[in-house]
Amino acid sequence: MPVTHFHVRWPDASETRCYSPSSVVREHFVPGQRYALGDFLHRTREALGIASERVREKYGFACSQAMDQLADIEHIAARFTAAPGEPDAEVTVVAFD
Repeated sequence: MPVTHFHVRWPDASETRCYSPSSVVREHFVPGQRYALGDFLHRTREALGIASERVREKYGFACSQAMDQLADIEHIAARFTAAPGEPDAEVTVVAFD
């Protein structure tokens, strides 16, 4: 399983380098693509969940680092959650390492 890092640009223009234990994130994101925050979180939960399960299948235990990364992403995303009636903020997946 090739470890994959992906760079995310948040609505405030800050960037985060994110970790996945599997390249499955490449199936969920396109570099340069902007995603509504809710869609980005959905895709991230799905991709990191699959990645963690791939680790479980290979080694017999889930990848806690993938789940820690998801928690970090959700924590950052909470800053940009729109109030009811406001449009969703957008997140850009900048690149993969």
